[in-house]
Amino acid sequence: MSLVLIVSLVVCAYMAWNIGANDVANAMGTSVGSRALTLKQAVIIAAIFEFAGAFFAGDAVTDTVRKGILSVDFETVTESFANDLMYGFIAAMMAAAVWLTVATRYGLPVSTTHSIIGGIVGVGLVLEVQHDTSLIDWEVIQKVVMSWVASPLMGALLAFFTFFIVRETILEADDPIGRSRWLAPILAIPTFFVLGLALQFKALKGFFSRAQSEGWIESKYDWLPVKENGSWNPMDANAWFPINSLILASIVAVIAAAVLGYVLRNYEFKGEEDGFHGVERIFVWLQVITAAYVAFAHGANDRSNAIGPMAAVYQVLSSGGELAESAEVPVWLVLLGSAGIAIGVMTWGWRVMDTIGTKITDITPTRGFAAEFGAATTILIFSMPFLAVPVSTTHTLVGAVVGVGLAGGAKAVDFRVFGKIFASWVASLPAAGFGSILIFVAVASDPIKLLVVIPIALAGVGYVIWSTRDDEIYVEDALAEVGGGPEVGSPTYFELFHTHAEAVNETVEHMLVAVNAAADGKDPSEEIEATVAAELRADNIKNDLRKAIGSGQWSLLLRSEDFMEMLSKQDRIADYAQNVAEQLSFRPLYENEGAREALKEMGESVAKTASLYEESVTALRDLTLSGYTKAGREKLGELIDKVNLAEHDADLVEGRAASLVFSEGDDEALAAMHMYRVLQRMDDVANACESAANAFLPIVYNN
Repeated sequence: MSLVLIVSLVVCAYMAWNIGANDVANAMGTSVGSRALTLKQAVIIAAIFEFAGAFFAGDAVTDTVRKGILSVDFETVTESFANDLMYGFIAAMMAAAVWLTVATRYGLPVSTTHSIIGGIVGVGLVLEVQHDTSLIDWEVIQKVVMSWVASPLMGALLAFFTFFIVRETILEADDPIGRSRWLAPILAIPTFFVLGLALQFKALKGFFSRAQSEGWIESKYDWLPVKENGSWNPMDANAWFPINSLILASIVAVIAAAVLGYVLRNYEFKGEEDGFHGVERIFVWLQVITAAYVAFAHGANDRSNAIGPMAAVYQVLSSGGELAESAEVPVWLVLLGSAGIAIGVMTWGWRVMDTIGTKITDITPTRGFAAEFGAATTILIFSMPFLAVPVSTTHTLVGAVVGVGLAGGAKAVDFRVFGKIFASWVASLPAAGFGSILIFVAVASDPIKLLVVIPIALAGVGYVIWSTRDDEIYVEDALAEVGGGPEVGSPTYFELFHTHAEAVNETVEHMLVAVNAAADGKDPSEEIEATVAAELRADNIKNDLRKAIGSGQWSLLLRSEDFMEMLSKQDRIADYAQNVAEQLSFRPLYENEGAREALKEMGESVAKTASLYEESVTALRDLTLSGYTKAGREKLGELIDKVNLAEHDADLVEGRAASLVFSEGDDEALAAMHMYRVLQRMDDVANACESAANAFLPIVYNN
């Protein structure tokens, strides 16, 4: 008995660790992706709330057969069947845990619930043969398979429409900050109402059950929905939504909205008005709150995936072979599962968190809030007894992230990453099922074989992790403040793109001063050096941005090669401007007053084109921050048109200047030719601005 108990506890702890390592992304992945939290902050917050939910809010009693997968007649269970089922649960936990380890190693968010279901199904198939009986409830399995599509789809739809409402009512407004000051508290009411209901129905089920058993409340169904034959009338004793829970959720929502309204009324947005930063700062608070709730609720619910089968094993061992429909969960087992989840969060949780937060689509706080709210609402709806579909938090949140990504257009979502994730969902049941069959058959309900098989399985997992260590990022590096992804408030790649555009425009401005100095007969050396230095700064920003994109720090709203092409075209403006300045140092300009004035006029036209281009990049930055609003696309399109018109004007000036140089420069042919080369290089600057601006047109029209 002691041998089996020790081995099963090791497997239980390993399973709990995997739950924390994989499912933590459900809660905090979007917060990291939106830069609302650093990776280190997200891991700490997730660990605290996951542990609190698992230890304080989980059920004191758990089903011995999770999710009703096996139909067992507990009144006629024999000691032999109970013994075999005990070993089967150990095999199911081990197989599910191994599958979760593999998925987490490659950053794939999979469902721990579905993994343990797959393990139990595998064991059930063997038990059906061994005991010549029918055990597996295939209707439940059918619901699980249907949830692969249903829960992500509903999560995506709710997240899409939530973000659509935020975008249309706040981000599209002429004064987004002013609009958000009074509208954000209104949006907070349904948000906290849903979270209030979900907290009671999902995270506090165990609390209300204990309260009833201790006599604190008359019936837990005064607060929780009944399991069957419910009524839509909240005043009925068998209500789906009891009046007590509705009142409590309403009070929570009103208080939260009032507090948010008070804070926003007195909050000073220091320099955040430009570029929608103020609006995003508001939604950082809402996003972090919803993420903390999801972590708490997840810990309360998914703890049973680890300790539910273990509770059944302990029941059989402690009772001498008896198995009941439910089992008491000892405090020490609760602590083991809770601590295992928290440790999994803190060690490997960042892997899957990075996938959800940065690799599916670009996340801002408004998008992250919409995704979290859509996922929480979907989970609440599907968990109600009138549906009772066992949906996965992972599947639902991934669908919600895809939904907010699609609000920016189909190109905003990396469907290659989503395809891999979906494939891992489909593989969860058969992978865990096949693994549990292998382990169960190998153990053969023998404690000695169990002692041999489980360590071999753990060693195999360790070897696979060790053999694929070449691209490993160690946890201390991942959680360092300087690594692991963008920090709170750090610029997005389009903000860095704008910073590069500012450096490019500065290069053109120095070029203009150098051209004017040379045309006035002054020494342009100082401004030529300033132009070269500005171009070097632009190059450094470009290289940093390329490294950031290449390292996969952020998920792009367009193909990385398209963004790199945009960056190269923008950088070409600075290259041509530097070339103009260098041309000025080769020899004196053509000594003709009219030609020199024409050169200065050309410089002003080119600088105007570059300035308008920089404005278009500013509009592009704001467009991405605002969630691709209609007004933002129209503004960017207008600025692109202005850049094209300015380049056309520069062409006309260049034509007049070239005509003047060639018509009067016969006596100084070399000097005239030199000035023409300068004019050509300046025209290249204007053409580069036009080409770079036109590269934004797909973003304007295809999103």
